[in-house]
Amino acid sequence: MKIKGTIVSLLLMLVVITAPAQIFNPVSWSTKVVNNQDGTFNLEMKAKIDKGWHLYSQNLPSDDGPIATEFTFKKNANYELIGKVKEPKALTEYDPNFDMDLNFFKESVTFIQQVKPKNPGDINIVAEAYFMVCDAEKCLPPEYVDLAFKIVGNGTTSQERPMESGSIEAPKESKKETSNTAAAIEESNTNQVESESEVSEDYLNATEWEYSVVSKDASTSSYEFHFKAKIGEGWHLYAQKQKSEEEQVMATKFYLNKALEPSGGFEEKGEIITAFDPTADLDLSYYEHEVEFITTLDNISGDTYNIEFEFIVCNATMCLPPELIEVEFDLKTGKGINVLEKSDQVANLDVESIIPHLPFVDLENPEANCGEEKEATNDVWVVFLMGFIGGLIALLTPCVFPMIPLTVSFFTKGDGGGKGLGKAVLYGFFIFFIYAILSVPFHFNADPAVLSEIATSVALNIIFFIVFVVFAISFFGYFEITLPSSFTNKADSASQVGGTIGIFFMALTLALVSFSCTGPILGTVLGSALKNGPWPITAAMSGFGIALGLPFAVFAAFPSMMNKLPKSGGWLNAVKVVLGFIELALALKFLSNADLVEQWGLIKRETFFLVWTIIFGGLSLYLFGLIKFPHDSPIKKLSPFRKSFGLLVLVFTIYMAPGILKNPPWNHNLLSGFPPPTFYSWYEKETFHAPFDDFDLAMAEAQKVNKPILVDFTGWACVNCRKMEESVWTVESIKKSLEEDFVLVSLYVDDKVLLPEEMQGVFEYEVAGEMKKKKIKTIGNKWATFQTQVFNNNSQPYYAILSPKGKLLNNPVGYTPSVEEYAEFLECGLSAFKQ
Repeated sequence: MKIKGTIVSLLLMLVVITAPAQIFNPVSWSTKVVNNQDGTFNLEMKAKIDKGWHLYSQNLPSDDGPIATEFTFKKNANYELIGKVKEPKALTEYDPNFDMDLNFFKESVTFIQQVKPKNPGDINIVAEAYFMVCDAEKCLPPEYVDLAFKIVGNGTTSQERPMESGSIEAPKESKKETSNTAAAIEESNTNQVESESEVSEDYLNATEWEYSVVSKDASTSSYEFHFKAKIGEGWHLYAQKQKSEEEQVMATKFYLNKALEPSGGFEEKGEIITAFDPTADLDLSYYEHEVEFITTLDNISGDTYNIEFEFIVCNATMCLPPELIEVEFDLKTGKGINVLEKSDQVANLDVESIIPHLPFVDLENPEANCGEEKEATNDVWVVFLMGFIGGLIALLTPCVFPMIPLTVSFFTKGDGGGKGLGKAVLYGFFIFFIYAILSVPFHFNADPAVLSEIATSVALNIIFFIVFVVFAISFFGYFEITLPSSFTNKADSASQVGGTIGIFFMALTLALVSFSCTGPILGTVLGSALKNGPWPITAAMSGFGIALGLPFAVFAAFPSMMNKLPKSGGWLNAVKVVLGFIELALALKFLSNADLVEQWGLIKRETFFLVWTIIFGGLSLYLFGLIKFPHDSPIKKLSPFRKSFGLLVLVFTIYMAPGILKNPPWNHNLLSGFPPPTFYSWYEKETFHAPFDDFDLAMAEAQKVNKPILVDFTGWACVNCRKMEESVWTVESIKKSLEEDFVLVSLYVDDKVLLPEEMQGVFEYEVAGEMKKKKIKTIGNKWATFQTQVFNNNSQPYYAILSPKGKLLNNPVGYTPSVEEYAEFLECGLSAFKQ
């Protein structure tokens, strides 16, 4: 839950350390080879994962989330793969980055591929891992890592060795042991080898392509090009033409030389199916088993001709990422080949020639020192204050308020003077101590991530929803929630002992008998602080206890002040009823949290506003005396305070009511964090996207029009990126500024479209004095490398504002859901540009 206003501070953690400009490297890989003694070997690929991070499984329930881990083995005639890459059973838990349950691993995981050598000599094997890691708040761009193994012809050894990201070093000598085993194993490092462009060993049976070309008319140099797809069982390949622009995203596309025109376009031969596709939630046209695409082109010259095409294949539960293939047709032999299969050579990259060159970007000294990511405040006192406020509210309930004068009188009249004051102070201290001690069990697991995981679970949110509804009904006076009488009787009996122990049990008795009033308020405080770890819980509970115990000490020290207290009466029950309405409103928030995770569609944004309007409208009617509850006293005349409070609630209700409309007359930023996001709506919501997805083109435009360039590092699978585009960029003031004041470019760090072959390869870079290697293979790799090398950051979304000359205008920011803060960031950069 993220709750603004007076409750937002309950969500602050005791200690939060932020690093706005930091490169994360949470996964290290090592390889190992194990002899199975049956002529086969297990190639083990072990990933050690830093605490707080998780690595995704090869098998994910949906293609809408993160990138699944993939392993690609370079084809080699010296060995054969046996089966698929195996993995242990993954954790299946809710992932807040993607709002869904996902399969992943924590701490460490070992993947195993079994192989069988085809000759008795040394065999070098190269695998390529493609993976993605996230923590509780952010995800890193997908990354390629090369893994190397060596099966040697004699001796036996199995020694684990770490692998650097994207690197394979020169081979080392293997350790020899006295053994007659025909082959032995040793992980090794070999020269860099490029893997084939395959998605994963698991999905190789999805499609197999055959390419051919036939001469049709020599006089016009006319050729007929064939693309034949064999589609694996359970998979389907999409047709070229779909019914709408939205559906066309899934279509198979062919890209021809712009100087040539196809004669009649691409013909499709196969049994086309038009049906509902659950993976896209649309009616789509596709093929199963087999399809052939054919086109005829005229005026073809030369010995070869290249055509590119892009396709997506899906099954009933998932889709593979789009694959772009360039086919080179040999016009003499009539055969076609995927150009990536022609050679396994790897370019030695100069990264400066691949990514944009920005020598004037100085992260330490931007043109304006503003716009920086705001570090999370280490303000446990705010959490304490909210608990204190909750305790003050509890004082005004009928279970506690009448006890104040009775208890103070007992101490001051019984002993009088300093002794009575001392006992009253001790009584107040014990009340604080009892509530503070309730937080101790949470310290037995002090990992905030675990508590956060519990607090954000669907089950717990539903339980809170039910509990808060029950509390609300109790506050309305329809029944009373009390602890078992045996508890209170034993505590009351113990309070008769006298002395310090007796005072302690008097305080415990108050805590127990007042539970029907304090329990719901305490539950609200606890539910809000739970996911931030044990210390914020202790702070909130301590604040609650101090507020509840403080009046007994204060009024014992200054007895005359009690004469100014309002007398007990019907107003105490009114406080309970008001709290009942608030409990109902909070209950809906808990149900909304669960609905957002499971995507049931029960509490969409407009539904939330409708129910809250009804709840607070009912509270307005109650405050004006138009509706009553069982224990309400007759109202002869409304007090000025009740009228003012009722008017305030009515204004708030009117403010909320337009939230059910598609285009409300005003925004509801004051409630940001309470209702579901704008994209979870009854209506189709407007989105806003960047006009550029290439930095060089965007920079050329910025220089042409003399505007600053806003660089948006994003990802197709980045949920927070979509939230920014749908909830922040579409706000009229933000949208107007992006369109009129900036040149906006979005760079997708997980774009799997392959770079030109001459731009693919490996480069070296230094991190903390250590040389690392990284492979650049796709457009996503290029932009991810650009972000890390130039901006020293690799999480998304990430926004940087540059001048047309490439100077950094202000400090970049990450995910900024607050419209006001994002507007300040834009204005800061714009002001720096104009100066």
